[in-house]
Amino acid sequence: MERSSIKYILTEEMDWEVLGGGVSRKILGWDNQIMMVQVKFEKGAEGSPHQHFHTQATYCVSGKFEFIINGIKQIVKAGDGVYIEPNLLHSAICLEEGILIDTFSPVREDFLDGSGVSYFSKK
Repeated sequence: MERSSIKYILTEEMDWEVLGGGVSRKILGWDNQIMMVQVKFEKGAEGSPHQHFHTQATYCVSGKFEFIINGIKQIVKAGDGVYIEPNLLHSAICLEEGILIDTFSPVREDFLDGSGVSYFSKK
């Protein structure tokens, strides 16, 4: 079944979806093949170690984050990108308040049904 978001997602007209642990998001567009999500982190917020079958590419809009992907640690700051292959264990800790743009393929069904929030916490 083909499904998709509306064509224009105007973020100023949207409320942040609060995920807990200092993390909020806005879903910026999706169909069955791809999803883009704006994620706001408070300092100390953490995406706990997790893995999923989706390919993920992330762009750091602002802030500073410590990513660990498959045991390899890297500091990421505004302007940097991250690529996460399917099924790799990964996590992120927000070192300076910031925003990430996450892109997933295929769509994160768990985000649409509200169940994909369990791996966020605040240190």
